Amino acid sequence: MRPLKAHTGRGVTLRRSDVDTDQIIPAGYCKRLTKTGYADGLFAGWRADPQFVLNQPAAAGASVLIGWHNFGTGSSREHAVWALRDGGFAAVIAVSFGDIFLRNAWKNGVPAVRLPAEAVSWLADRTEADPSALITVDVAGREVRAGERRFPYPVDDRARRLVLDGLDDMDLTLLAADRIAAYEHDRPYWLPRLSPDAVANRLSRLTGPVPA
Repeated sequence: MRPLKAHTGRGVTLRRSDVDTDQIIPAGYCKRLTKTGYADGLFAGWRADPQFVLNQPAAAGASVLIGWHNFGTGSSREHAVWALRDGGFAAVIAVSFGDIFLRNAWKNGVPAVRLPAEAVSWLADRTEADPSALITVDVAGREVRAGERRFPYPVDDRARRLVLDGLDDMDLTLLAADRIAAYEHDRPYWLPRLSPDAVANRLSRLTGPVPA
């Protein structure tokens, strides 16, 4: 994943609560084995309605989705985040999120930012009044900026680091490869273990040769 310190873009508002992952991307679009290529499934059911907000000319090129309460509830499918990302959204702002969607979003490089209802309402009103208005989601500074206003938001340190450094869970594990190899080397012989050669071989298949 690419590191992301901050993103600035135009917003689009989806004034619906309890948007579940099956509405974000219906199950029929989740049969691929890749993490990309899901833009065609993004809100596929709702896009059949010409009046749907994402079908409006003002939404073209928007990269910050403003949701409402409980965005991303329902299933644990990561495809919902992949579809948003492939659909051009670099960040999602809402009053609240489904817990698993929230974790999946940060783990896949799409900041999911929780703001108070008053702040989300202000951003939504502003975006609808002026679709060209810009919103900055600052990951490093833990705040959203729009016009003259700034909205700090909570995010745990691990999720923030994943996005800032462009890491996924496997990347984080491999950062500790030396310590993992040392642990396996010193592990008592009567316990299940991987030999240092086995660790090196497994890591080399994932990352290339391991330095001596």
